[in-house]
Amino acid sequence: MEAKTVFAAALTALLASPPVLAQAPKPGSLETYKDWTIGCDNRNRCEAVALMPERADWPDVPLMIGVARDAGPEASAEIWISREGRGLTDVSFQIDGRTIATARASDGEAKVRGPQAAALAIAMARGSTMTVRAGSKSWGTPSLAGSAAALRYMDARQGRAGTMTALVATGPLGPAAVKPAPAAPRIRRAPVPNGAAPAPLWREELAKLLTFTRCTGEIRSDQSPQLHRLSKTETLVLVPCGSGAYNATSVPVIASGIAGRRSFRFAPFDAAPGWLGDDTHPTLVNVGWTPEKSRLDSFAKGRGIGDCGGSEAYVWDGTRFRLVEATSMGECRGVWHWIPTWTAQVAD
Repeated sequence: MEAKTVFAAALTALLASPPVLAQAPKPGSLETYKDWTIGCDNRNRCEAVALMPERADWPDVPLMIGVARDAGPEASAEIWISREGRGLTDVSFQIDGRTIATARASDGEAKVRGPQAAALAIAMARGSTMTVRAGSKSWGTPSLAGSAAALRYMDARQGRAGTMTALVATGPLGPAAVKPAPAAPRIRRAPVPNGAAPAPLWREELAKLLTFTRCTGEIRSDQSPQLHRLSKTETLVLVPCGSGAYNATSVPVIASGIAGRRSFRFAPFDAAPGWLGDDTHPTLVNVGWTPEKSRLDSFAKGRGIGDCGGSEAYVWDGTRFRLVEATSMGECRGVWHWIPTWTAQVAD
């Protein structure tokens, strides 16, 4: 067979082959060790946070503290605290009565970086008690139970175990033994058109839409679907489909065609959204749409005070909604800072 014929046959076979689809996003999971929980995202950035000890009395002003670290040989640990407060003040971090680090807090927020952060994280893993002070006043006494196990998990997940860069699982290997951070997925955002809002749903369309989404008995009389233009021919429709004290659910639908005769299909996602959603019937919670960013946000509280739950953010790429951010907090134990479990880069 001539070379030209072989090339033509190979090209025909290639064009006939089904396209290779991008792997679905898999946000990281959380691990809990006594009074600490930790999670890592797809770039192996990890964050561990202290939980309120079970059956402990809650303080009048709770203090949150966490240890965050990017992946890669050059990345260093960062320790943050957050509590209700106003103004500037100096804070100190004491382990077993000894001051290990200091920082400047602004409105109750402070971060410790560099060698101080490494020393403090190591002391936390080895210590028994911790106190955060603003002058002579105690800001809180975070539990250290489980902190060593959480930081050991961080070392292992980032490939630092056995190296001098580890916080707990240290060893003789140098920084060159630590693998670089994985690349973030790159998602191209499809701009949505400005201009006139989509035509309202006709009565017959609304009835058809509610039947299609199985939301007929879930939508209140004071609610109506939200319509947002995605392109000249497609409209995002967010259909209210039940609500509680602190969570309101919506079903995302794509409408196509002219007003009065529009057809409906469930909005496609590269990852099933939310706690309640699935691939065939997506459900969003407390949804928000930002047209300037082509971005759809969803978050669900595990309980009313919001110290547990999960969130997702998606960007419209012209054919489907792509996951760009996700956070999670599985323990309802006084942490209002949800841990990032997925991140992607967005390009126009």
